Amino acid sequence: MRKRLTNVLSLGVKELRSVRADPVLVLLVLYTFTFAVYAVATGAKLEVEHASVAIVDEDRSELSGRIKAAILEPFFKPAQEIGASEIDRAMDLNRYTFVIEVPPKFEADLLAGRKPSVQINVDATAMAQAGNGAVYLQNIVSQEVLSYAQRAEGTSKLPINLVVRSKFNPNLASHWFTAVMQVINNITILSVILTGAALIREREHGTVEHLLVMPVTPVDIMLAKIWANGLVILVAALVSLNVVVELLLKVPVAGSLALFLAGAVIYQFSVTALGILIATFTTSMPQFGLLAMPILVVMNLLSGSTTPMESMPLWLQNVMQLSPSTHFVSFAQAILYRGADLSIVWPQLLAMTAIGAAFFGVSLMRFRNAIAAAQ
Repeated sequence: MRKRLTNVLSLGVKELRSVRADPVLVLLVLYTFTFAVYAVATGAKLEVEHASVAIVDEDRSELSGRIKAAILEPFFKPAQEIGASEIDRAMDLNRYTFVIEVPPKFEADLLAGRKPSVQINVDATAMAQAGNGAVYLQNIVSQEVLSYAQRAEGTSKLPINLVVRSKFNPNLASHWFTAVMQVINNITILSVILTGAALIREREHGTVEHLLVMPVTPVDIMLAKIWANGLVILVAALVSLNVVVELLLKVPVAGSLALFLAGAVIYQFSVTALGILIATFTTSMPQFGLLAMPILVVMNLLSGSTTPMESMPLWLQNVMQLSPSTHFVSFAQAILYRGADLSIVWPQLLAMTAIGAAFFGVSLMRFRNAIAAAQ
């Protein structure tokens, strides 16, 4: 047993030297856990921020003035008043993302019990701001109309005051979510790529045969590649969380990093085994890339790191329970966002362990068959 552990350790050190000697892989790891995380977190904002708004006030009433005054920063820039004939040209020139049209006699129709309407023109080419900003403006108009109507009628305020608070992301800053999830997705991608590339590299260089004449088994070879490549990715992910996410992006990490790393080790075991499994079906790096990319895309897009699992069809949610990325995303979100402890996340750890054991068993069988075929 001791000799086997020594062999696994020695093979892993050889693997680390191979990674260090490959400048492309080193640059890929550095880029993926530094600039790629920062660029996605700062460049793909989903919240509305300083959106340009214009208002066409054809009513000139107290209510229309209140609506204009309620459009405040930081969500929107101060509303600019324009004429109705300027709407099309202003939006064609991209001067305003939103244009609110208040019709004549809007206040009078409201007080008379009629149902007047306010039109909000939206530049839908600004997709994220268009959807969220239109909802924000609709809420602003509704609140001002309701407040004005209650005051005009002399009615008291509603007996219920609904206040919504966001517990783990008070300001709904999108980079708090995208930064951490980008690190999680990058762990998945590089775990598969590095281990698969390591096995393909052994084949292309003809060093698999050299290993087989040594007193090592296929299990030793697989375990060495798993722990060596997993170590590189875990160190890079930890540095990314501490430096890029917490220091540069100012995103707080709520839970225990030690518990997160423990779960990441188990996850590494499953996805690195998956990388070896994919590599056993291919004979070259181009083939490996063509097979790995659709698998990685599905794992990342349907894991809950991009869209909530609850928004997916029930049958798809059940299918994705077979993917380790689904459980790791749930595990990471619970710890890094909500500060969960082991008593909460142990089901995800158990699921990742079971899936990892299954992947490792199938990969080992495929790897042994590939070696036997090559002999």
